[in-house]
Amino acid sequence: MGETKKTNPTETLLAQHSAPRKGADWAETLRNAARARVLGMGAATRRDEYWRYTNPAALNSAESPDVLILQLDETPVFDGVEKLLVTFVDGVYAPELSDDLSGENLEISMLGDALGTDIHWANDVFGKLEAAGQNPVPRPFAALNSALAGQGVVIRATGKVSKPVALRYCRENTTSDALIHHVIRVESGADLTVLENGAGASRLNTVMEVDVADGGSFHHLRAQGRDHTRLATTAIFARLGNESRFKSFTLTVNGRLTRNEVVIDIIGDNTKASVAGACLGDGDFLHDDTIFITHDAVNCESRQVFKKVLKNGATGVFQGKILVKPDAQKTDGYQISQGLLLDEDSNFLAKPELEIYADDVACSHGSTCGAVDENSLFYLMSRGVPRVQAQNMMILAFLDEAIQEIDDDFLAEDIRSRLQGWTERHSS
Repeated sequence: MGETKKTNPTETLLAQHSAPRKGADWAETLRNAARARVLGMGAATRRDEYWRYTNPAALNSAESPDVLILQLDETPVFDGVEKLLVTFVDGVYAPELSDDLSGENLEISMLGDALGTDIHWANDVFGKLEAAGQNPVPRPFAALNSALAGQGVVIRATGKVSKPVALRYCRENTTSDALIHHVIRVESGADLTVLENGAGASRLNTVMEVDVADGGSFHHLRAQGRDHTRLATTAIFARLGNESRFKSFTLTVNGRLTRNEVVIDIIGDNTKASVAGACLGDGDFLHDDTIFITHDAVNCESRQVFKKVLKNGATGVFQGKILVKPDAQKTDGYQISQGLLLDEDSNFLAKPELEIYADDVACSHGSTCGAVDENSLFYLMSRGVPRVQAQNMMILAFLDEAIQEIDDDFLAEDIRSRLQGWTERHSS
């Protein structure tokens, strides 16, 4: 009887996707370096410190799941916003469903085209922010993306961009397995908003590298797809210059497994960064936010605000770290993560961390979980509010601290209306 060859998880991970279109020499060098990172760190396992709450087996598997395509009779998130629309179907750019890729103070092209150009500004960003974000915590899915992703957009904002760039991810194939990589450069004094919406694929791996120069501002809002059994791993890597601004907010409802990582390196003085999220899970649902913010400059502020509402055995995970380096005096770091459990079967798992090497700082973190407050519920019911409606009101109030991190009032109200619809649909 012959021996059965043991499958190497790292080889399986690399074999999931075919090689992308060949690029210029600099791009191939960066891709090869990313592939070497994958081989060096290996596939993620439950034994890794930052994967002990989330089982990556389904993300490492050779086959993506067969996921029913959800048909919705409601308008897509951000549908009422004037925007420049870029559409991907099963992870592939669909020009016939997209707008003309041009705009004032905006340069935008496809990833493959940019990486095929001999001289391109993306050489300073692509794969390099992701590589820097691998230390001290390895992130193999992000390195895999840099090595093999052939789809995505490359965006350069040279001034204030009047309309948001909206990245819409659609699905037509029930077993699609997609890698998408975006590279974004916000020049000095420029201002750019990027919206993301949709499930994208049965199993989706996205990376966004964002370089914000001195005085630049980057705003990011994301609504992850409603398909319940989809899998997703996402990573945002940001480098922030002097007096720059970075804001990111994510809304997640449904999804069997979602892992969102954000790695921010604050290298410029007087900079502000905010990462926030609102999550609602029901049943076979695991949602993981893993955040790492490094302060390496003077008089900077960072905020992490995450709220998760969980029911019927759903699981929420938050792993957040603030690292303050020795010269990062006058740092103001704020971190809060809270879980609202609507039954005894759900779980909220948190690992908040502060690592501080400067002495003139104001950093704080808090992490709590619990049930709906019965006294507050009784108060509302005593004034004629039905119990289900009262609980929904308390859920929306609980989530609102995260939504308040959104600067645009119209977009914030759109998010609130989606959350209200979810609570009403699931309250039965």
